[in-house]
Amino acid sequence: MLRNMVTSLIEHERIITTTAKAKEMQRIAEKLITTAKNPNKLHARRQINKIVFTATEQTKLLNVLGPRYEHRSGGYTRVLKLAKPRKGDAADMSVIEYVDRPGEIRAARPPKFFQQKAAGVKSLGELKELLQGLEIEDSNNDGGEGSESINAAEETK
Repeated sequence: MLRNMVTSLIEHERIITTTAKAKEMQRIAEKLITTAKNPNKLHARRQINKIVFTATEQTKLLNVLGPRYEHRSGGYTRVLKLAKPRKGDAADMSVIEYVDRPGEIRAARPPKFFQQKAAGVKSLGELKELLQGLEIEDSNNDGGEGSESINAAEETK
């Protein structure tokens, strides 16, 4: 049951389940991400194959989720308890999701690696240079309203 739930978590990146199942599933999901970060991809795929049976989720774990958490040393998932219990048996319900993903419920703290790098940044230009040096896209600079406010902030300085 937990292997199927972890596979669904990899596919959808957020699922709703009981709190007890979410906490147990969190252990397995964290270990899978750590395995996916392994530089030996063949060995990592074979280890992941023991838990995740579908090829698309294995590939997503190795090619998307592993590199996403390259600089994070743990805490890849979060469990948020829901306010209302399940109707039928009043079981406590929770949402389990991956952190640092688009559309997450609550923004995660950045990894310590980025906190240390950003500690010396004094201006927005330096921050953009740091992000480019780390090969991270500026999510606010998509040409929409957010980029206009950043550009206006640069011009006022």
